[in-house]
Parts: sequence; C-alpha cells; structure tokens
Amino acid sequence: MSGLFMLWLPILLSAIIVWVVSGFIHMATPWHKGDYLRVPNEDQMRNALRPLAIPAGDYILPRPATREEVRSPEFAEKVKQGPNIVMTVLPNGPWSMKRNLSLWFLYIIVVSSFAAYVAGSALAVGAPYLTVFRFVAVTAFIGYSVALWQMSVWWSRSWKITIKATIDGLIYGLLTAGTFGWLWPR
Repeated sequence: MSGLFMLWLPILLSAIIVWVVSGFIHMATPWHKGDYLRVPNEDQMRNALRPLAIPAGDYILPRPATREEVRSPEFAEKVKQGPNIVMTVLPNGPWSMKRNLSLWFLYIIVVSSFAAYVAGSALAVGAPYLTVFRFVAVTAFIGYSVALWQMSVWWSRSWKITIKATIDGLIYGLLTAGTFGWLWPR
C-alpha cells in the first residue's frame, strides 16, 4: 500500500501535464471550436433578456412550481409551445480566465489525488508499470469523463460535446496514468 504522501510527485506532475495538454487541446486545435451553436438573432435575444436582469445561475424553462403542475394540461401546453431551455447565466462583465484556469488546475489535482488514493490502496511499492497504469487510468478517466454523460442523458446536452469531452478525459486519464506508472515508488 502506497500512501498519498508518497505519491505527491506524480499527483503534481500529472496535474501540470494535464493542465498544459488541456490548454493545447482547447486553444491550439480546432477540436472544440464548433461545440456551441450561435443563437439565431443573437442581438435580438440579448436585447430581450437584458431588461429581465436574470441573476447568474442555472435555469430551466418552463419550470413547474410543483410536482402536480408537471402533470397539468397548462404545463403540457407550455412545453408544447416552447421554447424549452436549460441554461446557465453567467455574471455580466469580463470572464476571468485566471479564476477558471485556477479552478481547473485544482480540479485536476483532486482527480489525480483520487487516482492516487485508489491505486495506492490497491498496489504496493514497486508495483509493475502496467498495473499502476491500469488502476490510475480507469480512476482518472472516470473523474474526468463519466459524470459528464448524465448532462446528455437528463438535460439534452449535445452528445457530440459529451463525446468530445469524454475523449479529452480519456487523453487526460492516460497522461495521468503514464505519469503515475513512471513515478510510482520503487
């Protein structure tokens, strides 16, 4: 059994590698360029929404007030008429990439730490590279990808975006696993 304190180097180095590669994937390749569609008549929609001053948050439209309302003919008509929307409203003003990139790095550290915990609980010091690779790859892949699938299942998020993010997660999981296999305590 290898404790987390023995795995600080692969946790940190794999996080740095994944952070750099994810930046490359998102900024230097066209892989995610067309993920989100442009709303027809964007300016008209923005002008219509702006006076509503919708606070930042997650919303669904139409939104029933009670469970009983979901079964009402009036609610069924609202759904039939549309539009039916699941949306996230961001705060007004410039987007802070510094904040997002910092939170992303913290998230990567958390995923790597869980992978370290699982592999460290199951494997001894000196475990073979491929055994370490297998445990870490599966755990990291789950951390990066599997939870995203429910957004397509329940909220109709584009499966194209989910599949691309899953492929990204596979890449990140393999990079994490390779780093752990290489730096596993001997």
